[in-house]
Amino acid sequence: MIAYTSVEDVQAGFRTLTDTEKEQAEALLAEAARIIDRAAPNADEEDKKIVSCRMVRRAIGDGSSGMFPMGATQGSMSALGYAQSWTMQGGSSGELYLGKTDRQLLGIGNRIGSHSPLEDME
Repeated sequence: MIAYTSVEDVQAGFRTLTDTEKEQAEALLAEAARIIDRAAPNADEEDKKIVSCRMVRRAIGDGSSGMFPMGATQGSMSALGYAQSWTMQGGSSGELYLGKTDRQLLGIGNRIGSHSPLEDME
């Protein structure tokens, strides 16, 4: 499977990946390319590269033991009751998914309009 970008591009402007994460990123880039090709086969190559990097970065995480997972749009935390709660925008932490900005870059989704199948009938 051909990837749209490289592990070096994923690291650029993000963080240095460990050797294990580099191997993981390589496999995830191939998966991301497949997901992108299914969703937007005619999208611009540069946009596919950017979206691939974004998808893999979200899946791998920022490397911190941080309190908020990458991609979380909402979160809450308690102290002595040990409660945590996170809301993810388009997928779950560690999963490859197309976020809202990714879909906009690829030119897909959130189009306003409708179509009636009855209009096609004669």
